Amino acid sequence: MSKHIAKPPNKRVNTKAAEKAANKSKNKAAKNVMDSGKQKQPAGKADKISSTNESDKSEKLQKVLARAGKGSRREMETFITAGRVSVDGKVAYLGDRVLGTEQIRIDGHPVALMAKEDDLCRVIVYNKPEGEMCTRKDPEGRPTVFDRLPPLENSRWVAVGRLDINTSGMLLFTTDGELANRLMHPSQKVEREYAVRVFGEINEAMLQTLRTGVKLEDGPARFEKITYSGGESRNHWFHVVLSEGRNREVRRLWESQGVQVSRLIRVRYGDMEMKRQLPLGGWNELGLPDVNYFRQLVNLAPETQSKVKVTEKAMDNAKSRRIRRSVKKHQHRHQQQSTRRRHK
Repeated sequence: MSKHIAKPPNKRVNTKAAEKAANKSKNKAAKNVMDSGKQKQPAGKADKISSTNESDKSEKLQKVLARAGKGSRREMETFITAGRVSVDGKVAYLGDRVLGTEQIRIDGHPVALMAKEDDLCRVIVYNKPEGEMCTRKDPEGRPTVFDRLPPLENSRWVAVGRLDINTSGMLLFTTDGELANRLMHPSQKVEREYAVRVFGEINEAMLQTLRTGVKLEDGPARFEKITYSGGESRNHWFHVVLSEGRNREVRRLWESQGVQVSRLIRVRYGDMEMKRQLPLGGWNELGLPDVNYFRQLVNLAPETQSKVKVTEKAMDNAKSRRIRRSVKKHQHRHQQQSTRRRHK
């Protein structure tokens, strides 16, 4: 008997399918090559990033720490870079975001976080006297602009710019670091007006040079406006306007013309003027409309609440007298403390 041998069925070659499979294989190989060249994240960071991406409500770690009153955002960035901050037991890295539900520590100590909605933007105007330092603590024991500010819980006052020790007048403080940064930044071009007494011979050519601009050590500078306010002999009063706040800029501009500034007072920031009733060394907290004026000035969302009651009286003579008495008591206590330190 002859055996019937079955022939295998003819397979039709699908050229398109073959090409597709080949391309898929090539793409997979290329992806593997690319993945092998990527920098791996530090151990423990991938899990944290994936968890923080679960919500759009996350915030930068340094912002959350600053709101908790642990320092400015820049200071917190330094802490994070130095490895002093941990989130849920893992070392934090610059750029990390958190939801506010994590366990955050600085140098091993837990941080009491403040919810974003509880972070009320407050602004106060302080009438700085001459002789006070724009620093939180002075190693020589001299008075600082922070000495008399109202105490805060889980937050801290941030100065909007600085005034040198020999300059007096309007100094703003806020609990909102973002507001402070924007008000100070040159790109916002927020006007600052100063009353300045100049000693020396002044002529129109000098004033025109100061309006046009002069070259200082840190770049060109000029006054936006110069208005003569009177004077006698070689002492002349002017009101000048700047739209930035570089170190000793007003003094250096006048010194470039060979004259000296003998008195300098800041009288306006933006459109807000220093109230004459506010005594030197006194402060006054702004109400909601004034806070929102500054926020709108630098394109920040308005606040809806304020610590200042709507029924609270504006600055009047009676309030001015109370502030003046409080300032005198504080100055007396500071003098006593200074005397004790000298006798030790």
